[in-house]
Amino acid sequence: MNVKPDFSKGHNVAETAPAFLSIWGLKSYYGESYIVQDISFNVHEGEILALLGRNGAGKTTTLRSIARMESPQVHHGEIWLDHQPLHNMNSHQAASCGIGLVPEDRRIIPGLTVEENLELAQIAPPIGWSIGRIYELFPRLKERRKQEGVTLSGGEQQMLAVARALARDLKVLLLDEPYEGLAPVIVDEIETTLGIIKEQGITSIIVEQNAVRALELSDRAVILDTGGIVFDGTAMEVLENEALRAEYLAI
Repeated sequence: MNVKPDFSKGHNVAETAPAFLSIWGLKSYYGESYIVQDISFNVHEGEILALLGRNGAGKTTTLRSIARMESPQVHHGEIWLDHQPLHNMNSHQAASCGIGLVPEDRRIIPGLTVEENLELAQIAPPIGWSIGRIYELFPRLKERRKQEGVTLSGGEQQMLAVARALARDLKVLLLDEPYEGLAPVIVDEIETTLGIIKEQGITSIIVEQNAVRALELSDRAVILDTGGIVFDGTAMEVLENEALRAEYLAI
């Protein structure tokens, strides 16, 4: 177990890290307040990483930074995906490179059916999974393909949000609180889906308040506290370390 790892500095992460996705010296802020302060971690191809911490630790900010959203602004740091620099890109360019963010509010487009939401995701290349293949993974969405997306249940909307990400040429799936407000049986379905996505070689980062469920699903974990990394190791190490969980996750 590595608590508060000492990341070496002064070299280009793209040249030294074998990881698929590398975050290096990331600093992000809202207004004049830094939310993420000089964090660095790697994610390997096909891995599921749980990004954990208490409320306000900087988890969502980190996801938004990787996805190159307009806010927060990144003052410093590098983000590399498969040896491509993302840190100078906007969100549309990052999406074209294979970054897919599923935000906590899911952002299903009102007035469009399930199928129209998926078709809209495929208007511009690069296109990912076909709609037929998506329906094989989400048969419930096929049943409701003509239904307006915003009228779906919470679990079905979560499925649609993930399906919309797969409709692009997805390399890294970023999930912000995917279990929020869902019944345990629906969480089981979402986890089964994420396992299938992993089998396709897609890398995932999951931010989730239900830390135990996220850890049981994940290969590795990074824990943030007040904008910095306090743990970077395997998910099993966190599950087996009661003191670590109590101090940083309150579980």
